[in-house]
Amino acid sequence: MLESIPHRNLHGVQTVKTPTLSVEVITLPVSDVDRALRFYVDQVGFTLDVDYSPSGAFRVVQLTPPGSNCSIQIGKGLTDAPAGSVRNIYLVVADLEATQSLLLERGVEIGEIRHKTPVGAWDGGFAPGLDPARGNYASFASFSDPDGNSWVLQERGYRTV
Repeated sequence: MLESIPHRNLHGVQTVKTPTLSVEVITLPVSDVDRALRFYVDQVGFTLDVDYSPSGAFRVVQLTPPGSNCSIQIGKGLTDAPAGSVRNIYLVVADLEATQSLLLERGVEIGEIRHKTPVGAWDGGFAPGLDPARGNYASFASFSDPDGNSWVLQERGYRTV
């Protein structure tokens, strides 16, 4: 259970401060660590941070997407979740078309771009292509790793590129 921490501000008034909670690592269950490592580094472009295996029964590989503060871990002995069971991890990108094109060039099987519709009153529906206004959080494309763990690319910040 998360508890609030009492704190006194500059005026001596007691306030309640909630600790910062930051997602740092997501563990992905994979069946072949080396195959997944090659996919994430060579095809998707993640950086290899750690590859540690003190024994044949345990291995942890940590990878970080470019520009992200959150990493993924794959390995042996990390989780009992079935390989390929993680769904819809979001990677936010500034230019969805350029990212899709790059991943396709690297051999990633990526779905067609789609956008929310109706944008102003979204009810879960999608239409093909980019959001005509290139609005934040409105356009998506999906891909999966070799085991089936799925990812969603979401566009945000196109106008600031």
